[in-house]
Amino acid sequence: MANGLYHFIREAWKKPDVETLRKRMIEWRHGEVFTKVEKPLRLDRARALGYKDKTGFIVVRVRIKRGGHKRPRPNAGRRSVRMHTNKNLKMNYKWIAEQRAAKKFTNLEVLNSYQIGKDGINYFYEVILVDPQRPEIQNDKTVNWVCRPENKKRALRGLTSAAKKSRGLRS
Repeated sequence: MANGLYHFIREAWKKPDVETLRKRMIEWRHGEVFTKVEKPLRLDRARALGYKDKTGFIVVRVRIKRGGHKRPRPNAGRRSVRMHTNKNLKMNYKWIAEQRAAKKFTNLEVLNSYQIGKDGINYFYEVILVDPQRPEIQNDKTVNWVCRPENKKRALRGLTSAAKKSRGLRS
């Protein structure tokens, strides 16, 4: 059986060209934290997660700092037993990226996201956002569930796929 375009894009992302990716990440590192992109970098992944090339769909590249999200030690005001903490943040980076994108673009809803790279300092994600006010989205039977009021602020309420996985709700 013949393979299609998306199969070859997926295979190419399994072994990416290191030089090209390194140059891109240097550029991204010096750029803004949130960058609207015209087309998704991983078209196969974006399409699998629900992206369509029509008005109302926006793809945003998000840069997240890597490293442990350890809670800081309190300065004072507790007894010595309560002064130390060894708890880390339980959220995964993907969920953090989705939440930050949702806070930045308040009129849009987060559909899904995927990783496009990481270096020693940052993770880079592309977050797919949908504008529920657009008639193109409201008339699209596959995506118009986003327009319903119970799906508002999905990323902030932990209802996206990454959030459910981080909360242990996905087997």
